Amino acid sequence: MEIASKYEPHQVEKRWYDYWMKHNYFHSTPDDREPYTIVIPPPNVTGVLHMGHMLNNTIQDVLIRRARLKGRNACWVPGTDHASIATEAKVVAKLKEQGIHKNEISREEFLEHAWDWTHEYGGVILEQLKKLGCSCDWDRTAFTMDKERHDSVIKVFIDLFKKGLIYRGYRMVNWDPEAKTTLSDEEVIYEEKQGLLYYLEYSIEDSDEKVTIATTRPETILGDTAVCINPNDERYAHLRGKKAIVPLCNRVIPIIEDEYVDIEFGTGCLKVTPAHDINDKALGEKHHLETVDIFNDDATLNSYGLHYEGKDRFVVRKEIAKELEEKGFLVKTEQHLNKVGTSERTKAVIEPRLSDQWFLKMEELVKPAIRAVLESDDIKFFPKRFDNTYRHWMENIRDWNISRQLWWGQRIPAYYFGDGQDDFVVAFDAEVALDRAREKSGNPNLTMADLKQDEDVLDTWFSSWLWPISVFNGILDPENEEVKYYYPTNDLVTGPDILFFWVARMIIAGYEYRDTRPFENVYFTGLVRDKQRRKMSKSLGNSPDALKLIEEYGADGVRVGLLLSSAAGNDLMFDEDLCQQGKNFANKIWNGFRLLKGWEVADIPQPEASKMGLEWYKAKFNQTLREIEDHFGKYRISDALMAIYKLVWDDYSSWLLEIIKPAYQQPIDKKTFKAVIQIFEQNLKLLHPFMPFLTEEVWQHISERDPSQALIISKWPEAYTADEDLIGQFDFVTEVVAGIRTIRKEKNIPMKESLELSVLNEENLVRDWDSVIGKLTNLSSISYVDKTVDGALSFRVKSNEYFIPISGAIDVEAEKAKIEDELKYIKGFLTSVQKKLSNERFVNNAPEQVIEMERKKQADAEAKIETLEKSLASLG
Repeated sequence: MEIASKYEPHQVEKRWYDYWMKHNYFHSTPDDREPYTIVIPPPNVTGVLHMGHMLNNTIQDVLIRRARLKGRNACWVPGTDHASIATEAKVVAKLKEQGIHKNEISREEFLEHAWDWTHEYGGVILEQLKKLGCSCDWDRTAFTMDKERHDSVIKVFIDLFKKGLIYRGYRMVNWDPEAKTTLSDEEVIYEEKQGLLYYLEYSIEDSDEKVTIATTRPETILGDTAVCINPNDERYAHLRGKKAIVPLCNRVIPIIEDEYVDIEFGTGCLKVTPAHDINDKALGEKHHLETVDIFNDDATLNSYGLHYEGKDRFVVRKEIAKELEEKGFLVKTEQHLNKVGTSERTKAVIEPRLSDQWFLKMEELVKPAIRAVLESDDIKFFPKRFDNTYRHWMENIRDWNISRQLWWGQRIPAYYFGDGQDDFVVAFDAEVALDRAREKSGNPNLTMADLKQDEDVLDTWFSSWLWPISVFNGILDPENEEVKYYYPTNDLVTGPDILFFWVARMIIAGYEYRDTRPFENVYFTGLVRDKQRRKMSKSLGNSPDALKLIEEYGADGVRVGLLLSSAAGNDLMFDEDLCQQGKNFANKIWNGFRLLKGWEVADIPQPEASKMGLEWYKAKFNQTLREIEDHFGKYRISDALMAIYKLVWDDYSSWLLEIIKPAYQQPIDKKTFKAVIQIFEQNLKLLHPFMPFLTEEVWQHISERDPSQALIISKWPEAYTADEDLIGQFDFVTEVVAGIRTIRKEKNIPMKESLELSVLNEENLVRDWDSVIGKLTNLSSISYVDKTVDGALSFRVKSNEYFIPISGAIDVEAEKAKIEDELKYIKGFLTSVQKKLSNERFVNNAPEQVIEMERKKQADAEAKIETLEKSLASLG
């Protein structure tokens, strides 16, 4: 195959992805190999690829491709989440564009539209993941609303209900007035917002006296059913047993006493609105207060809102404040910073609302999950600091509100047959429900027409908490071969923002339904931020188009760019220059390969320099491989890539290729060429998980290979003990080479002009390295001396001194003057360091590492002075 002069990602990527798919390399079935399993955090079916997806899925692909190379049966299960709130909002918006309102059509008609939308757009993000190179087992693609997953959810609901863990209750919930559904506490984001504190006067019944209360929500006074004072507050002792009159609606309400009231806040006098505040609800129950709900489900006011009926709550807030002021009820307002709960999905301000909902008792369910992470270490978090976040959530857990007032989702399998509180049954389908309803009611004449299924659906997370089990059908068929083979899975890669939403709940479900952990390790990625540390979002316009990045820099370039600065658990400051760096790295590898393939190979003796260079690189490769394995073991994926990057860019490209490169228009010996090709192939194996397209392209160019020899299924290199002594010797050699090159540069001596080198070998460096030093610096000879050489330029590496005789082109006087200037500077620097070290106050108070650094500066300066003085002496 002819090698293109330039690496063109867009010409390569589709070809190799199609090749991998054609030969089924991504597909996994149970066999005698050790399994390695990852389940994808299912992106919303409404989603498109963004930077967070790019980072998360690149890391998963790195792990899965490495496991495949290590000979494990790698299975990466892809899929999408039905995302109840987000998808329903999309469908509602689309219908609205067509002039159709959700309330004007039946549930069945709406679901038809939702399924149509899902089939049309639902696979978009998965197709985009293919462009990134993700090697998922696409035959296993799952969807949280497909039949297996749907039926699994219903079965679990019924099971938990039978166990007495699911119950229906009239509770205060978080209400999203835009989505018109409840939200769990974890779906509410609290934001500090500047608002007003309104001071209002309530008249005391049968008196001219008034009492002032402070509220941030004047519109809710229409739902007030009490005024509360602290029994220890002497200011209001005279009000005990009296009644107040609510402004505007003139409702007469009791004045109650409770120590809940903060004497210091506002006026120390509290309005109680049980329908619209969770704390007021508790007070209402304790003191048997009336509950008056003033809101419709869209947060407009209902008939209790009097002449404000039908108006939005925030419109009413402004208007009622104005009316209260005009009628003399508003005393004053003050600026007030308030924490306001907003919906994570719709961004609407949440309303606390009393509602009949379904709940899951969590107190007992969480216990095995707490032990697994915090006590037994069965499940390990990377970074470990997230253990504390997990502990906080799990030890303060509340019952989970699992019902949602939506149509898109798994409908709650509760069927009502009467008006009584307990006149319902829970069953898998309507036929079973009818039989149970007849039995429970004692009425054999009940018909399907007498049954009404609960209108609510289950929280999206109630399906995704089963994901690692349900993708292998482990709920419906707990003994099937696949769930026994692939479960528990190995690694989960996700963001810390869904630690409680998803990670913790999967752990709970794993112990409840498989009596074991769902995964062994959880790797938390950071958030992708821009250079100003802002979270990337559409609203800020700071999130680049992921597909355009791939188009411009190639998938491999983007993958490398993301990973190079993505330390475990730390936020990634994304900079497009990183993708350019990744693209440059791809070009470096490509050009290095073209250089190799451009050499003529001949059956000639192997040069000593090549032999030494190859021996060193093999040792360096093994040292780096062990380092890489250690990084992977600690989930330092970025560090693993950086180690490979340095190995390939610095050690392989900058050093080894220069050592073995034949002279201009001369052939390379066969033995060296064969060895360097083998080395290059080992490099490609290390790089493949990070840069799959480029590496497969180069691999297939090296020699003709059949599908069984593709890089994607080749063998990961084995780590052997590295010859550390050999590596140390080469590090010394690089310093010698750098010293000679510095002299060439400073004295403008061209590389084509050969030099002589004399060595005072106090370090006893093995002379076998002379061939490498000579090759890299163009030396005509290397001689070993037992004393300094006069009339020569010199430099020092540790205790060794190196001398290069002065050629006629060097101005001796100018060189002496230059050395004298440098000596003067270094001596001055040494004096300043010595002053610092002779200062007892500094030595006694400075940290030990700082003192050690100063001592090293002193030693380095003294060695440099000695070398310069010898150089000066040698120049006469």
